[in-house]
Amino acid sequence: MAAKAKPQKVGICDTTLRDGHQSLLATRFSTADILEVASAMDEVGFAAVEVWGGATFDTCMRYLNEDPWDRLRKIRKTMPKTKLQMLLRGQNLVGYRHYSDDVVDEFIKRAVGNGIDVIRIFDALNDLRNYSRAMEAAKKEGAHVQAAIAYTISPIHSIDYFAEEAAKLRDMGADSICIKDMAGLLLPFSAEKLVRTIIARTGLPVQMHSHYTSGMASMSYLKGIEAGAAIVDCAMSSMALASSQPAAVSIIAALKDTPYDTGLDLNVFAPINERLKQIRKKYKAFDNTDPRIDANVLRYQMPGGMISNFISQLKDANALDKLQEVLDEVPRVREDMGYPPLVTPTSQIVGAQALLNVLLGQRYKMATNEVKAYFRGEYGMPPGAINEQIRRQVIGDDKVITCRPADNIKSSFAKARKEIGAWTDDNEDVLLYIMFPQIARPFLEQKMIQETHIEYDMIGVEQNAKGQDVEFGPV
Repeated sequence: MAAKAKPQKVGICDTTLRDGHQSLLATRFSTADILEVASAMDEVGFAAVEVWGGATFDTCMRYLNEDPWDRLRKIRKTMPKTKLQMLLRGQNLVGYRHYSDDVVDEFIKRAVGNGIDVIRIFDALNDLRNYSRAMEAAKKEGAHVQAAIAYTISPIHSIDYFAEEAAKLRDMGADSICIKDMAGLLLPFSAEKLVRTIIARTGLPVQMHSHYTSGMASMSYLKGIEAGAAIVDCAMSSMALASSQPAAVSIIAALKDTPYDTGLDLNVFAPINERLKQIRKKYKAFDNTDPRIDANVLRYQMPGGMISNFISQLKDANALDKLQEVLDEVPRVREDMGYPPLVTPTSQIVGAQALLNVLLGQRYKMATNEVKAYFRGEYGMPPGAINEQIRRQVIGDDKVITCRPADNIKSSFAKARKEIGAWTDDNEDVLLYIMFPQIARPFLEQKMIQETHIEYDMIGVEQNAKGQDVEFGPV
């Protein structure tokens, strides 16, 4: 029988300001609302607070007309005492495709320079080649490199599979390992064994990240903590549970006066939770808490948002009666693709193809561009064997790459900088344009107009202060 891990004080990483509102409120928190609670959260004593990355970068521009870089700077200024953490999709950064190495380098340089301390890096396929450049760049910039393993269940995924992955990530320079359970699939006793095995194999601190979708996460955290997990991801109680993380106060209370005591004061949470409760009401139109517990995630292994997306798309197609067929098709498509974990972007790739297969009444009669790219190897190496018959049906005689996908991507930062030179000379703006060109174009044009008006306005203030007359156009 394996020896029990030596008890240690457990750290809490709060996810409210990133994954919490991404999971529950479609990532709609404004920067103003985040800053309203950030200062108080800075006093709690969290091991880290996750504030950036994931979908926040995209939605800042797309729906809120906000600059994600500006958001990070403001949070850093408001939270000087706490380590700030972000989620990075490996070579995908915060986008949905691979970017060239020079873009990865520049993005991470700017992220760390604007205040990120801990970069959690993962790849949807757990393809080590897709971690490498981001890990190297983060190391170079002095960030804590947390390599995350996308947890899933399949005939090819096992405790040993994940432990071996963790050991290789350690050898690549990881400072810690995260078990990233994006769908709430990690069962308590599996969590205990997995944490213990990874620690034994790597000697690195292990952090647990799970969603409450299946109702298992708190139990899995406790078993993982008993096995030696150093930090667990939680959210403020008014932004916890459902498809978010376990509630911080519950975990803190459960560990109090034990060898794992977090040392955090429960009394400081009440006013923050009350304020968040009021803020959440503003986002009622996006609130995703029904059902609170979804057992389907254990059957279909899909992240919380996938089933609700299927319902919405099937309603639009007047085919809601086909929901069960779509749910049944997802695992078949996943098997065809070599059992990828269902996390961004693979969850969208698999889900969209399953939907098409059902709506068109014939499997792979039509394939999305992303599915074609996947079968060509452009996202990386699938964990398991691809269905070669399906691959030929989808891409014909197209060449399948076997190298690191980013090796085929030419340096693109200088080219992009030249393309938008009329709008900006700021490298952070160039990165916005590279990752989300259709959204960034109008955003940067508007930003330039606003900054020009502000500049003219300041000239007017200065001239008026000197007693000079000045005329302005419309502002």
